Amino acid sequence: MQTTAIVTDTNSGLNAAQAADLGVWLLPMPYSIDGTLYQEDRPGPDLFEALAAGSAVSTSQPAPGDVTALWDRLLEDHEHVIHLPMSSGLSGSWETARTLAGDYSGRVLVPDLRRISVTLLQSVRVARRLAEEGVPAEEIAARLEARRQEASIYIALDTLEPLKRGGRVTPAAAAMASILHIKPVLRIDGGKLDAFRKTRGLRHAKETMLRTMEADLAGPLSGEETALFAVYSGDPALGAAWAEEVRAAFPDRAVELWPLPLSICCHTGGGAVALAAAR
Repeated sequence: MQTTAIVTDTNSGLNAAQAADLGVWLLPMPYSIDGTLYQEDRPGPDLFEALAAGSAVSTSQPAPGDVTALWDRLLEDHEHVIHLPMSSGLSGSWETARTLAGDYSGRVLVPDLRRISVTLLQSVRVARRLAEEGVPAEEIAARLEARRQEASIYIALDTLEPLKRGGRVTPAAAAMASILHIKPVLRIDGGKLDAFRKTRGLRHAKETMLRTMEADLAGPLSGEETALFAVYSGDPALGAAWAEEVRAAFPDRAVELWPLPLSICCHTGGGAVALAAAR
């Protein structure tokens, strides 16, 4: 019997092929467009076209039955499962999984990492490496939780429309931001999405993120083991151009380019760029 299986969801940014290459198991995050349910591993109509057309877009969490069915299958030939869902501050996925794990007599562990997207991906990579090294499941979970704060994400939005539709900002605030060309920079802090800075134009938003990340990498996230990510939503050309800007700003660091998962794009819309780092 193998020791520990690592499970995550598509909010990590992984698709099925990437998860298989990494040696982890993947649950798709559901989302809906105008009341029709889709999954990130089998996407439906173009999400960004739907958002631009004003469609009603929302997200949800994996069905409990899908979660436990995967665990049951994995526990047939693994001693433990470590389940790494997206942040408890942004989804009910963690709380549901933690509750379900109570029926598994300690064989399923659900640490609260308070991470999303590429920072969650980095935790998944670490968990997989530790499992391969034979580190006990309880120790893996404890190590991940102990270092969960060693990550930063900053996101510059092109539009506030998706947040307005979701009730996260008022229509008046969204309209004023559009008129004044305000590009808000948001931060994931402690697993929750918070306003960080208001900037005028995308160029200033990018400069703000680059300066802030420079300080993070010189301070709490210093060290060669910290991974740096350029992230985008929508147009891959936007992502490629942003990655070049990040590489120019940090020439001594490797920079990975990843798209935002659809479970986040539902709320950010297209045209967003993000900068992230994680140990």
